Amino acid sequence: MRTESKKKKSLLENSLTFDKPKVEKLFADALGKPVKIESSIPSGGGCINDCFILKTSSGKFFLKRNEAKKFPKMFVAEARGLKLLNETVSGITPNVIAHSENDDEQFLILECIEKGSTQTEFWNDFAKKLAALHRRSGNFFGLDHDNYIGSLSQSNRNHKDWISFFILERIEPQLKMAIDARELPSPIHKNFEKLFSRLHEIFPHEKSSLVHGDLWSGNYLTGKDGWMKLIDPAVYFGFREMDLAMSKLFGGFDSSLYKCYHEEFPLENGFEKRVDICNLYPLLVHVNLFGGYYAFQVQSIIKKF
Repeated sequence: MRTESKKKKSLLENSLTFDKPKVEKLFADALGKPVKIESSIPSGGGCINDCFILKTSSGKFFLKRNEAKKFPKMFVAEARGLKLLNETVSGITPNVIAHSENDDEQFLILECIEKGSTQTEFWNDFAKKLAALHRRSGNFFGLDHDNYIGSLSQSNRNHKDWISFFILERIEPQLKMAIDARELPSPIHKNFEKLFSRLHEIFPHEKSSLVHGDLWSGNYLTGKDGWMKLIDPAVYFGFREMDLAMSKLFGGFDSSLYKCYHEEFPLENGFEKRVDICNLYPLLVHVNLFGGYYAFQVQSIIKKF
């Protein structure tokens, strides 16, 4: 097993490369001094980007690389999202060091988060920071730019109310994509229309909240200090329960997070009944990325309504 593991690691290291002089120049422009990359180790970063932990003459950093034409402005949007989260709750994300994009490729350099053990109050701290994030409100539902959720484009066109935004910018585009790809049967659109007509009864009226937008267990890290850092955001001003609902989608977070969050920023009655409705969006995204079982989950939820 150990030999096979070393072989796989070697193949991975040989298959992942980046333009070293180009990245060193990006460092120099950002930090205002020459930076030498001493070593690079391929790192897990999802299935979308090539990721590396860089050891440099100025310390450790995390590098993402991808094709510019395949996912235009992906890292520009990610950098803006991370900065928006960080300026709202200081230290909630890794710091953005630099990003660039040309005709061929794009790069994003981030603070490297050294992993540690969770503090005793980890989940309470997580809940309080998430509540603080959600307390930031906008004058609309949406954002001043579009971004990505996973590898799919995410429209953030502004709307005055949550329900219009949820239908037109979240559900409809993903539903159309899934039906066009024959991942879902076309008659299901009528079931969604029935649900849309009831959303005024389902969703409480709240101001918009700044949300992470892709809050599952793979999108937070425990830093060396024992506290959480959020990564890979799909930010927008939306309905705060979208974050909480998605956090329950793939196993859920520790129950103490939800208890503390409710104490910090109380939810309207009926949250548990709204979880499935909120999660129709990430489930449709997963239908379009992976198909299979996720399509069954969407159909099971929509049949209830």
